[in-house]
Amino acid sequence: MLIFNTTLTVEHDIHDEWLLWMKQVHIPDVMKTGKFIDQRMCRLLGVDETDGFTYSLQLTSPDRKAFERFQEEDAYALQKIRQEKYDTKVLSFSTLMEKV
Repeated sequence: MLIFNTTLTVEHDIHDEWLLWMKQVHIPDVMKTGKFIDQRMCRLLGVDETDGFTYSLQLTSPDRKAFERFQEEDAYALQKIRQEKYDTKVLSFSTLMEKV
């Protein structure tokens, strides 16, 4: 199994709206693609929150093929929506991990 992790830093002034949007819209849209079997979003603790709150969105993919299909078919459109909605108020980077 693979875990697609996206770490996001969210500015304070949009935090509450963003968190609601993630829970009610974005994460359900990602899961509707059918390429992930589980998800979890966590807030990082013990980090500098001067620029905003930091979260980790972890999406579990059953295998590399499903993840690659997500990248090819869905990722760009979903990322574009988030980028257009929040611009530079949400900064992110992603990593792919293998469960061992």
